[in-house]
Amino acid sequence: AIPVRNSRLPLLSDAMPAPAHLFPLIRNCEISRICSTVCYCHHKHLCCLSSHFAHGQFRYAPQKKFAALYRPKENFNHFIHTRDYASTPQRFYLTPPQVNSILKANEYSFKVPEFDGKNVSSVLGFDSNQLPANAPIEDRRSAATCLQTRGMLLGVFDGHAGCACAQAVSERLFYYIAVSLLPHETLLEIENAVESGRALLPILQWHKHPNDYFSKEASKLYFNSLRTYWQELIDLNSGETTDVKEALINAFKRLDNDISLEAQVGDPNSFLNYLVLRVAFSGATACVAHVDGVDLHIANTGDSRAMLGVQEEDGSWSAVNLSYDHNAQNEHEVERVKMEHPKSEEKNLVKQDRLLGLLMPFRAFGDVKFKWSIELQKRVVESGPDQLNENEYTKFIPPNYHTPPYLTAEPEVIHHKLRPQDKFLVLATDGLWETMHRQDVARIVGEYLTGVHHQQPIAVGGYKVTLGQMHGLLAERRARISSVFEDQNAATHLIRHAVGNNEFGTVDHERLSKMLSLPEELARMYRDDITIIVVQFNSHVIGACQNEEL
Repeated sequence: AIPVRNSRLPLLSDAMPAPAHLFPLIRNCEISRICSTVCYCHHKHLCCLSSHFAHGQFRYAPQKKFAALYRPKENFNHFIHTRDYASTPQRFYLTPPQVNSILKANEYSFKVPEFDGKNVSSVLGFDSNQLPANAPIEDRRSAATCLQTRGMLLGVFDGHAGCACAQAVSERLFYYIAVSLLPHETLLEIENAVESGRALLPILQWHKHPNDYFSKEASKLYFNSLRTYWQELIDLNSGETTDVKEALINAFKRLDNDISLEAQVGDPNSFLNYLVLRVAFSGATACVAHVDGVDLHIANTGDSRAMLGVQEEDGSWSAVNLSYDHNAQNEHEVERVKMEHPKSEEKNLVKQDRLLGLLMPFRAFGDVKFKWSIELQKRVVESGPDQLNENEYTKFIPPNYHTPPYLTAEPEVIHHKLRPQDKFLVLATDGLWETMHRQDVARIVGEYLTGVHHQQPIAVGGYKVTLGQMHGLLAERRARISSVFEDQNAATHLIRHAVGNNEFGTVDHERLSKMLSLPEELARMYRDDITIIVVQFNSHVIGACQNEEL
């Protein structure tokens, strides 16, 4: 395995146990997994597939043969006010400590260490967190410091058709990026160490929550594929300095190619053979940031997003997009897809805002059903394990499938020179952006980091409010002051707002409690998994770097 240094921080205090009569039960800081065999899908998904190709959700539109698996997404307020379930004997609310236990279960923080009392990095640190809607959660996150080159890598990964592909990409992609950035001499040194059996130079220092695991069973397979990649880089040595944008693009494409190749070749170990097939037939989008001094590169594949929080001269906050969604709402992306296929297919390429009428993101890792030929798909499925061959989805061929591949993992890379007014970066899966506008995200995070939101006038957004309602808003503000001290993590604070905000833009504890109390089969109808990384920049270092360049 590749040697790494792990900088884990201890978990916060244990979750407060819920009363025994509480439904649904809260166990280990998570909503209990109820009715796990029942599948209700989000508007983006087609069918369900977990680690056993039985559960989970796809970002596909429903087909008639799978119609029995679906329920329409409904308005949450309608649900909480008009529905009465015989299985729920009484109304209940989670207490604030119980809400906090759920929200804080997956939070993680890392502060960049100082040297000689000074922080010489443009990154002060980052906060991250996840809130599941799927069980198990299909999102993943990663963060690491590059040890043989400069810079820090951070990324969020949104899986579909299960979590297998997102898990593999979260483990492997940063190694491919780091190797792509290494100079020729370092690649040679690493290869010689492997040949002679010596210890390898550590490439990455991971910053991981204890729940962010690595697949030990696949480590040798992953290492061999990575080694083949750096051997090819050695052979192709041009003697030129590696461009970061080119390195990011090459790493994304090569990892996706390796995922495809590993599934085609298979493995004599039955567990690994099934694993590589699960990874290839599921899919994942990725949004990755590489920060080196004032140089910020965002590599995005799919519909997760990167947003820069900028503090204006008057102290207000604005949002700057650093990525573009790869879906039907992006006209340039639709044109790209059409240019890559014959004119005769144009009418069928994008239907109901989906690729071939099925897939929401137009770029993703895995998803070999949109990349392999029909003949290759049939051969792999027929020769694969029974779990694969007996699954309806894996045998299903997308309609109007004539000139694959229709999908790519090639990222769109945006470079931004950091300025002193650029205070933070938010990387998040679409579960956040479906519930919050980027400007609200910038304001909430900016005010949280600066602690000034308690002094702002209360805004009611044009609503007519009574004196009693205004009194309630003021009471909520007082409660929110203590809530901010509860949230020691900017990502947790953002999730609290994303799930619990009311029409006035303030956190409504009753709404937050109800949303977090939804049983598993209902939770996915109202929201997606949410994964957030908030990166805080060091304005002093960025300003000094700017002055040196002048």
